[in-house]
Amino acid sequence: MSVVAEFTINADEFLLGRLIAEHPNLSVELERVVPAEKRVMPYVWGHGDDLSTFESTMETNPHVRSFAVLDRLPDSALYKIEWEEPAEQLIHGITETKATILEAYGDDEWTFRIRFEDHSGLAAFHNYCADHGITYRLNRVYALDDRSAARDLHGLTEVQHETLVEAVGRGYFDVPRQVSLAELAAKFDVSEQAVSERIRRATDAVLRHVLFHPSAEEQ
Repeated sequence: MSVVAEFTINADEFLLGRLIAEHPNLSVELERVVPAEKRVMPYVWGHGDDLSTFESTMETNPHVRSFAVLDRLPDSALYKIEWEEPAEQLIHGITETKATILEAYGDDEWTFRIRFEDHSGLAAFHNYCADHGITYRLNRVYALDDRSAARDLHGLTEVQHETLVEAVGRGYFDVPRQVSLAELAAKFDVSEQAVSERIRRATDAVLRHVLFHPSAEEQ
């Protein structure tokens, strides 16, 4: 049975975290991670008003094999980063233990939500971190249940689901709007940009599922 582990880790415990921490006006979310031989390629959303400085840093960093801007939005951009092996040990450890990053975001401190194939995968990841001197705080471990399966049906992460439920429940989509982005950001202790991205991506996922996927009765 697959298990999900939620943990927090200081930015200085891994390379990407240290690089992000050098840019205090930048918040980041990991989109996904793709193994490539002995290297890993994270796809990363960056949010902030000075992305060009971050991009210049990444393009000249000796640990970065390649860096590309895949998509650009106002105050946000999607990046593909390929590390020189074994520069990024935490991300490499996640892929080596065949785990899947469901969610990861942070600045000075990062929150990860990782799915392992079973408890032995989680144990292997713990041993990997111990062997490489990586310390983290494990906050929660749980098995996927029916509720999460229903949420995954719409392609939502847990935090996207929680954010969208909070936004709808408090009247974010009402006319006139009953709650501001700042109030929602304070609720989840993230930036307004981060909560805005969560709502937009969650709304897009739900609408795409409703509009473009036929219901069981229609099939």
